Amino acid sequence: MRTERSSRGRRRWAPRAARTRIIGWVLLLVLLSLAAVVVVTWRLLVAETDERMAASLQAEVVEFRQLVDTGIDPRTGAAFASVDDVLSAVLTYNQARPNEKFLAYVDGAYRYQSRVEAPVRLSDDARFTALVGSVTESRSGSYASGAGEVLYVAVPVSLAGAPGSGVVVAAFFADLEREAADSTARLMLLVGGLTSLAAAGGAWVVAGRILRPVRDVAATAHSITETDLSGRIEVADGPGDELADLGRSVNAMLDRVESGVAAQRRFLDDAGHELRTPITIVRGHLEVLDPADPDDVRGTVALVDDELDRMNRIVSDLLLLARAEQPAFVRPHPVDVAALTAEVARKVQRLGDREWVLESAADVDAVLDPQRVTQAVVALADNAVHVTGPGDRIGLGSRLVDGELRLWVADSGPGVAPEDRERVFERFGRGQAGQRRSDGAGLGLAIVSAIAAAHGGRVALDSVPGRGATFSLVLPAHLAPPADTADGTVDDASATAEDPHPAGGTP
Repeated sequence: MRTERSSRGRRRWAPRAARTRIIGWVLLLVLLSLAAVVVVTWRLLVAETDERMAASLQAEVVEFRQLVDTGIDPRTGAAFASVDDVLSAVLTYNQARPNEKFLAYVDGAYRYQSRVEAPVRLSDDARFTALVGSVTESRSGSYASGAGEVLYVAVPVSLAGAPGSGVVVAAFFADLEREAADSTARLMLLVGGLTSLAAAGGAWVVAGRILRPVRDVAATAHSITETDLSGRIEVADGPGDELADLGRSVNAMLDRVESGVAAQRRFLDDAGHELRTPITIVRGHLEVLDPADPDDVRGTVALVDDELDRMNRIVSDLLLLARAEQPAFVRPHPVDVAALTAEVARKVQRLGDREWVLESAADVDAVLDPQRVTQAVVALADNAVHVTGPGDRIGLGSRLVDGELRLWVADSGPGVAPEDRERVFERFGRGQAGQRRSDGAGLGLAIVSAIAAAHGGRVALDSVPGRGATFSLVLPAHLAPPADTADGTVDDASATAEDPHPAGGTP
């Protein structure tokens, strides 16, 4: 009980587990894609910001040098008197951008700075002062301050004839300048995360719809039992997708399984039904057998032998009908129909003393199984013999009519009553004209119908009570080019049937 309950639980949760795995993988791929996009975008924005800061610092250096090289103080129009005046003019006429800072140093000591607010006072940072306050050549680099990374350019300043030396510094608080890129990346993560959740919800719904055929397959498989094979998967009409193809394939498989099981049951039912009578007859005669009476022993042995022959024919015919539902039952190939018809006409003449007439022969090459077709026509001829008398006319032939190949056997017997037209094709079915026959099991026309169906055709009956009957094997006309052999005959046209004298149902 516990095992059955656990297996039911697994069946119930299996589709949901697949659905969860699908959503998990989809969400993982979306998040990985989002992370890749955010990282790449953030790095590009940071690189663009760094390039802008580097370009701005270089532009400031150019402006510093242009102002110093003129040697004229733009505030007074006179020549600079000292390095201090140069530094004061440089910081006055260069406007610092946001997150940018200008500083001036004289003889290694801090002197001036721009008025833009900064997160930290670089002028109070002794390490930074020692780094840039006394440079003798232009220097650029990066400095780790209390407010993060600082990108700077230090340019030495000197004035001919004036004592002392100075340094002007342009610095960017790089981390603050990159804050816009960081904010953009965080916004992208937030929006992407919300979008991923929405996508996951949508994917959950879509995955449920996609997996519905899979759940239908599972439900149908669970509903199939040994006694009920009728369950099928609902598949929409049209070309569909791979899952629709799966549903159709499973339905086709179930059709084959149901047909196989039905054939097995039919075989068992038919065998049990038909073999019971001869077994009962044999047992009854053996029970009353007088071993001391030679005539009784000979008669009983003859009867038992006859009943065993009949049982053997019944079993053989049932096995043939069972094989008729298998794909390899017929092996079609190009055949000369005229030669095949003539060969069958020669064979059936051995079935009885009748007026055998070959009415016509189709002069075409068709793709069919000559052995099975011969077997079917011989079975029809055998039935005709059993409903006619010596000297009666039996005609047979073949003809191509409206894209169909017809092979027929026409007898001059009593015909088939309207109420028997369907029953004579059933297993063990007999018409009124065949009731007097005792050597057959009533499987002949059923075998003929199976052979016709295996070729994709049918058996047609044309009969008027009292004026005979015509049974026609109607097959699709799959024509083929003639295949001549070295001696001028047609290959396989004279193939023999497995059983030229089948036990058939009499119409």
